[in-house]
Amino acid sequence: MVIQHLSSALHAPAVSLAYPMAKPGYGKRSAPGQQARTRDDFALLPTRERYVAGFVDHLPDGASMSVKQLAKQLPLYGQQAISTALKALSVAGHLRRVRCAVGAGDETRWVFRTFWSRTARDNEWWTTYLATETATQTAAPAPPPARAEGPAVAEQAPEPTPVPPQRTPPQAPDAEPTQTTGPSPAYLALARLGRNDHRLGLSAHDCTTLEPLAAQWLDRGVTTDYLTSTLTAGLPAQIDSPAGLLRRRLIDKLPPRLPATPSTPAGTPTHRLLVECTDCGRPGPPEALPDGLCHPCHTAHSTGARPSPDPTQIAAVKAHMANLRDLLKPV
Repeated sequence: MVIQHLSSALHAPAVSLAYPMAKPGYGKRSAPGQQARTRDDFALLPTRERYVAGFVDHLPDGASMSVKQLAKQLPLYGQQAISTALKALSVAGHLRRVRCAVGAGDETRWVFRTFWSRTARDNEWWTTYLATETATQTAAPAPPPARAEGPAVAEQAPEPTPVPPQRTPPQAPDAEPTQTTGPSPAYLALARLGRNDHRLGLSAHDCTTLEPLAAQWLDRGVTTDYLTSTLTAGLPAQIDSPAGLLRRRLIDKLPPRLPATPSTPAGTPTHRLLVECTDCGRPGPPEALPDGLCHPCHTAHSTGARPSPDPTQIAAVKAHMANLRDLLKPV
């Protein structure tokens, strides 16, 4: 049963003109079909949640929705209180945090949005909306404005200055035209390994030698980020031969070749939105995160207890501590 809070609501501070906007592809995004703004908005929420909701509701689309930025603008509460209030607003049906992959191939990147609805929505509405094409297009960053073209622009352009013809030196009949092509994505991925971890520093000769092996990974549909993460996962403390280690991994961990899939028509979204847990940030499909919370956080919120730790994380921490103890033992 919903109990209305009749205490006087705190007035959220006015949105400053200097409030930071998020980078393109991030920040607040308003959900469609909201009711008109009234004085009784968020009247059923507790005082803190009304205070935060009133401020967020007046933020423009694209504004930063990080807990740190909100806490700077709302001096009555700290970051922990703001995070708890956002979780409560998610359960109340006012917001969902999402991520969406945009682009194709090596240009794919994740964009993050916080969908906001002044009108409280139930889980069925959020699940249906976030699975639609409209939500996917809304989460993606807006394309840059097109440059104006036409006769008017052509008329304003200055006339080209005539350049005297230059004599081209004769070339041999069998000479081939020189090509100025840059390094391949596989070569660049190998060359950047040493920038990220000095233990994997490769010479130019090493990169050229290993380039065909790395190119086989990219030919099988993996991204350069996947290639890099696989080559750098679980490295030993000391590496005597970076080229030999990477060569072994490129051969042994070569991913399987997947059957070709039919291409998607242009203009059709190829990626579905993933909802992020408002509490811990764990991603998942909309239907798997009711109230915008993953199962452990949703259980903890319902019972008022802390979520049980993940057994795999506990095992990983124990293994890491055992490795540290072995390294500290005297030789």
